[in-house]
Amino acid sequence: MISVGIDVSKGKSTICILKPYGEILMSPRDFTHTQSELKILVDKLCKYDDEIHITMEATGTYHLPIAQYLKTAGYIVYIINPLEMKRYRCQGIRNPKTDRIDATIIAQYGIDFWFRPYHDTAIENKRNELKLLGNQYRSFMNTRIERCLALCNILDRTNPGIYGSIDDFNRNTGKDKLCDFAHDFYHRDCITKYSMKKFIERYQAWTKKKGYRFSESEARQLYSIAKESIPTLESTESTKIVVQETTLVLKEVNASLFSILTRMNELAKQMPEYNTVMNMKGVGDSIGPRLIAEIGDPRRFHSAKALIAYAGIDAPPYQSGKFTGTDRHMSKRGSKIMRKLGFEIMDAINKHQTTYAGDPVCEYFLKKRAEGKQYKVAMFAAYNKFLRIYHSCVSSVLNEIESTI
Repeated sequence: MISVGIDVSKGKSTICILKPYGEILMSPRDFTHTQSELKILVDKLCKYDDEIHITMEATGTYHLPIAQYLKTAGYIVYIINPLEMKRYRCQGIRNPKTDRIDATIIAQYGIDFWFRPYHDTAIENKRNELKLLGNQYRSFMNTRIERCLALCNILDRTNPGIYGSIDDFNRNTGKDKLCDFAHDFYHRDCITKYSMKKFIERYQAWTKKKGYRFSESEARQLYSIAKESIPTLESTESTKIVVQETTLVLKEVNASLFSILTRMNELAKQMPEYNTVMNMKGVGDSIGPRLIAEIGDPRRFHSAKALIAYAGIDAPPYQSGKFTGTDRHMSKRGSKIMRKLGFEIMDAINKHQTTYAGDPVCEYFLKKRAEGKQYKVAMFAAYNKFLRIYHSCVSSVLNEIESTI
């Protein structure tokens, strides 16, 4: 048993090599994240005949170069949650902290937690790619929210009431009807300069050109909104530029989101658990790939409870002596992305209660609502059950596949 502890920082790492009972094989020393330096480390590790485990903390992107290099060299690399390592480190009274001390403590952690499940398959690279796309999807979605607010603000001054009256971004097609409409009808005067009959004809031609379904009732509604609205900006060239440039930026963001989501679906279909996840109620073409990307291999969580804790929807017990706390709340210490996905999944289940009749998660949600639980309380209680089912079903599928290889 040889444990290698790596304290990662930007561009370099401090590395210590230990054996059980505190025997130091290599005192902590620095290695830069270059091939020449890391080759020296690998050459040193090759001299040992014992089994080697390498442990390091997750540090954003800083740990990726050294982790990738060591995995390519054939070593087992464990990436540990920094919070877990922080709690392990706080065992003394003074708790000094330097890179050299941290590397030694991480190596000792590797000894103490030597027997841990490790799953490193050929599909791991695709999971990492899916995770990367998921991160970019969230980043672009935040940008889209900002651009939507900007469009809403400007339309409230040029065409009040239009925003929200037309469908916006469609994840399945990548089109945004509201953007296209605001680009061509950037001001109330662009609509009211026609009679209602003439605008309906114009709107029908516009929908045909853009590839949208025509609705006469929708055209009448848009005309009525424009007729009754009170714009605070005049229809000038400056107004036209502001509105159209805002819509063009938003359309570019929408195109990026559509491309990322399309690629995520392609990668997700290559995952062995894809069909299992997509068959779960509340999971669609948009949520499914993001859920697979965020959770990854569920077997990295020792139980369903660990997955629930990762989502931050657990309520840790609080008991001391004769006192037992009963008024407990969600920890919210975990992935906020998992909680957002949970909200979307449970919202879909709530909207399709009749369609999902008989589904255990839906039935549990309705049961909690019947007991008088608040909507969000019932929602995350049902999401708790959803994650338990997810962990059990997906882990079973992955274990079955590995057993046949």
